[in-house]
Amino acid sequence: MSAYEFSGLNQRDDSVADPAPPFDPLRLCVYTTVALIAAVLGPIAVVAFAVVAIAGYAKARRAGLLRSRCKLGDTRLVLAYLAVIAVAAAAAVPMWITLWVSVWT
Repeated sequence: MSAYEFSGLNQRDDSVADPAPPFDPLRLCVYTTVALIAAVLGPIAVVAFAVVAIAGYAKARRAGLLRSRCKLGDTRLVLAYLAVIAVAAAAAVPMWITLWVSVWT
């Protein structure tokens, strides 16, 4: 046997705080996926995302959320912004379909 005592090694020291978890760039993956869907589906995806966002903000507003972390701040402004985007994207769908039909014919 060795003269050294190693039984105290590799044990947790309660006086030392847990290390910070490493940065997880999940948001970047989510943003890339949303951009890919928008690129492939065009204004149809924009309408879908806007409708989902409108539903989410409307539900949150009914639950009492008056200020959003969105740059617009007031949830009424956010809802109006999303509605304008949804209407504009819906108006662009026929043009987008015409574009793809002309590309494939």
